[in-house]
Amino acid sequence: MGANLEITKKLQNYINDFGLKLHPVQQEIIDYNNTLGDIKRMQVDPSQCHFLYLIIKISNIKNVLEIGTFTGLSALSILLALPDNGKLIALDKNEETNKVALNFFKKAKQDHKIKTIIKPALESLNELKNTKFDMVFIDADKMNYKEYYERSLKLINKNGLIIIDNVLWHGEVADEDNLDKYTVNIREFNKYVSNDKRVEQIIVPLGDGMTICRVL
Repeated sequence: MGANLEITKKLQNYINDFGLKLHPVQQEIIDYNNTLGDIKRMQVDPSQCHFLYLIIKISNIKNVLEIGTFTGLSALSILLALPDNGKLIALDKNEETNKVALNFFKKAKQDHKIKTIIKPALESLNELKNTKFDMVFIDADKMNYKEYYERSLKLINKNGLIIIDNVLWHGEVADEDNLDKYTVNIREFNKYVSNDKRVEQIIVPLGDGMTICRVL
C-alpha cells in the first residue's frame, strides 16, 4: 500500500525545482514576512499558493472571497490565477498589513482585480449576503471558523469550493490529549465539516493542512 512521503528539506527543494515557480512579487512578500518575527506564521506555505493557483485555473473560477489576508501572499496567488474579468474580495481587520498587501498587489499589476474591506470579517460577511462566489478561502481567526464556514455556505454557488487553512494545526489535532482551546476548536470544526452532508470534502496535507469542500 502506498504511503505519504515525509517531505524533507532536500525533497522540498527538488519539488520546487521541478514545479511551478513563484511570481517575483510572491517571493518579495515571503522575504518581507521573514523580517516580521513570529507573526510570519500567518503566511501560507508556497505549496498552498501553487495549489490555489491551479485549482482556480482548472475550475474556471472567477469570483473569490478571501477571509483573512495578512500581507497578501494567498490573495496574490488567487489574483494571478483569476482572468482579467475575475474579482477577489478580501476581508481583513488589520489596516496596516492591508496597506502592505495593497502595495504588493499594485507592484504585481493585479490591484484592478481586488477589493479589500477592512473591518471584522463577520460584519463584512453580513454586508455581502447578496453576493455569490465561486470559491471562498478561509484563513482567519480560528475560533470563528465554524461561523465563517456557515456564512460562506450561504454565499457560495452550487459546486463552488470552500477552502479552509490550518485544519491540521501543526499536527496537534491528532493528539487527543491536547486540550488547548485552539486545538480543540479546530478538532471540533474538522468533525463538524466531516459530518456535513451539504458538502463533499477532503483534507490535503499542504502547509498546515487545507480542507477543500465542494458544495453540493
